[in-house]
Parts: sequence; C-alpha cells; structure tokens
Amino acid sequence: MGNINAVITGVGGYVPDYILDNEEMSRIVDTSDEWIMQRIGVKTRHILKPEQGCGVGYLMKRAVAQLFLKTGVSPESIDMVLCCATEPDYHFPSTASIIIGEFGMTNAFGFDMEAACAGFLYALDTASAYIRAGRCKRIIVMGGDQISAYTNYTDRNTCPIFGDGAGCVLMEATTEELGLIDGVYHVDGKGFPYLRQTAGGTAKVASYETVDNHEHTVYQEGRAVYKHAVIDMSTAIIEVMKRNNLEAKDIDWLVPHQANINIEESVAQRAGIDKSHVMINVDHMGNSSSGTIPLCLWEYEPRLKKGDKLIFTAFGAGFTWGASYLIWGYDGATEAAKSPAEFYKEGEITREEWYAKRKNRE
Repeated sequence: MGNINAVITGVGGYVPDYILDNEEMSRIVDTSDEWIMQRIGVKTRHILKPEQGCGVGYLMKRAVAQLFLKTGVSPESIDMVLCCATEPDYHFPSTASIIIGEFGMTNAFGFDMEAACAGFLYALDTASAYIRAGRCKRIIVMGGDQISAYTNYTDRNTCPIFGDGAGCVLMEATTEELGLIDGVYHVDGKGFPYLRQTAGGTAKVASYETVDNHEHTVYQEGRAVYKHAVIDMSTAIIEVMKRNNLEAKDIDWLVPHQANINIEESVAQRAGIDKSHVMINVDHMGNSSSGTIPLCLWEYEPRLKKGDKLIFTAFGAGFTWGASYLIWGYDGATEAAKSPAEFYKEGEITREEWYAKRKNRE
C-alpha cells in the first residue's frame, strides 16, 4: 500500500440571501461606492439578518447539508469535524458538536479551531495529519463567520469590508499523489495592537462601558494590517513553491484569503502569479474570515480539474498566516452539476426529515 494522502473530494457553501450593496452602505455610514471600491474593492456583501437562534452555525449547517447531498456520503461515515469561526455561536458547547448532532454523525468527534482568517488553512493541515496518520478516513472542515454580528457600522474603515458566509470541504484518504502536499504556517503574536476584538473574553469581560465603546466589534488599523498581509502571504507562497520545486507558471490557481482586492493583487504580483490564475470573489462576497477560501472553492468548483495545482494563502489576527500547496482531486464541473435543489433549510424541514431524504437518495 502506498503513502496515505488527504484529498478534498467535495465542497459545500452557503451565503445569506440578503445583499448589502454600497449604495445602502453609504446610507448607514459616511462613505461612497467610489471610496469603497478604490480602497477595498467590495461592491456587495451577504448579510445574515438577526434572527433568533441564527448565527455562524446556521450558515455552516446549510453548507454541510449541501456537501452531503452533493457527495452522497453518509453522515455515519464521517470520522471528524473541524470548525473554524472567529466568533462561534457559543463560547461552549463547540459549534462542531452542534453540527455533528444536527446531522447524526454518530461516529465522529470534532472541535472548534480559532486562528482568525487563517483558521481554515490550519484546520486543513490538522485534518491532513489525522488522515495521514491513519486515525481518520473522512473529515469535514468548515470555515465561516457571521461578521455582521460584531461589525461596528459607525466605522467606515472596517464595516464595508465584511460579509457573512460559510464553506466546507470533505477530506478523504487516498493513495494517489493528490491532496494536501505541503504547507508553511506562522504566527508571531505581534498583531494584537492592530487587529482585535478588545472585549468579551476573560481579559476584559462585557460591561455597559465595553458595549458603549464598541469594544465587542472588529478593531483594525488598516495600514499596518495591509503591509503585514502582503509581505507575509507572498513570502509564504514563495517559500512553499521553493520547497516543492514549483514556479509561478506551474500554479493553476492561487486561492488567497479575500481580505481586500488590493491585497490580493499585490500578493499575486509579488509571487509572480498572473491574475487570471487567482480566485477572486471579494467584490461580491466581502471578507467572511475563515470562510473566504472554501467559498472561493465552492464558487470556482466547475473550473477545477483533477490534477490542478493550487496554493492557498491567508492572513489573520495574531498575526497568523501561511500557505498550502494542494493538488486537486476531481473534475469540478462534474461534481458541481450534482448540486441538488433540496437544500436543508432551518424552519422548513426538520433534521429527521432531511435525514430521511438523504437515506432515500442512497
């Protein structure tokens, strides 16, 4: 038997129906479409409207439901679930445990990982390690956020950036030379002054004062974050290419964290990768933190072919960053065509009814 690798075999995603465009944003805060497009490059973003019981877990349920229906795998066959969200539904229990229970993944264990916008990269590598070690055969990795819940809509420098959404991938064991091949990951601890949520943890618990001062929302010093993001992501890409004897022309797709269109373009240029080979959806999705990379895969899936060489890169609070080199495992156009219309919808179908439909499809 050959070496065991961990390959992505399916993608699911979900973004809310409500779209907040720049015209409406300009009525909320002192900004304009021209200002936002020049500095950030976001035209529209999806927003999950406040509803009782709705949060990032809702977004992830919808993405995972689509993944199951597209791939045809049984929930009982899942060994592990990893969930990446900067702000989960609850401090405890974990969102992973809620998803596992929601879909009856009776043989799975799981946990939440938090590395801000780089969380999905870290989780993919963690999943790959479990699979390579022979501990698991099938793992679901989820990334996403409901950043609208902790965005300060009086701060025009940050509020136009973010959107809500979640994506997920199925990773499976394979003996083919496919899947996650290599990665470089870093954290330096220097990012606290520049990118954080100041209150809400044990270092500064919630109070009337912290709420009044918007300390439970995203705080960002854009110039410092921009500089570090461009340098660190591009350096990580170049490092992982050198380690694997790759040149820029060998890369079929660069999949960068969708933070800011100017960051994406600068990173690609520094790495020497042509913009026609860069996945971009920040213009109509915004920044959904750890959800941006899986949502790119979800949207670009029909264009992916088995054997394509991809590099993922991300940068987040901490600072956390890295790059992963992956060989794609299937022809996306074929799998995307299997996407069913009967998505699981909270309030329209119970988990038991969804599961019965799932069993009938097998």
